[in-house]
Amino acid sequence: MTQFEISAALVSALKKRGLKIASVESCTAGLLSKIITDAPGSSDVFDLGITTYSNAMKTKMLGVPEEILASHGAVSPETAKAMAEGIRKVSGADIGVATTGIAGPGGGSYEKPVGLVYTAISTADRTEVTRLLIDQPGADRNYIRNAAAETLLINVIHMLENCEVK
Repeated sequence: MTQFEISAALVSALKKRGLKIASVESCTAGLLSKIITDAPGSSDVFDLGITTYSNAMKTKMLGVPEEILASHGAVSPETAKAMAEGIRKVSGADIGVATTGIAGPGGGSYEKPVGLVYTAISTADRTEVTRLLIDQPGADRNYIRNAAAETLLINVIHMLENCEVK
């Protein structure tokens, strides 16, 4: 699917169910918001998207507990979960989505290599976190960001199509 096709499918699925989505991003730096709003009619389903690179803003804007950031780090399933839940609560949206990871080219380590991304989808009923390791040969910063954003939004579409979000 192209990014426009992802956007159109997502907006259509959300409209059909009368749902709203909000996004918070770290490693994708606004790409989720861009993809979501590519489709006409996106303003009916999308009210808020923010990028939070610093831990301080993750805590201040979203309520991510400092203890999570201190013990697990910004790139962790715990942080992704807290970010998605935080944006859903702050925005009042039905679905909150989040990305946090290491897009490179620097910043990676043995434990958390470049290409490691955690995505999260939060609804009133549950929050699901997915670990991605985008390490294909030649995977640069843009490739990692695009792959993470597209994968997350396709996962939201699948949840909606399977009636897992009401």
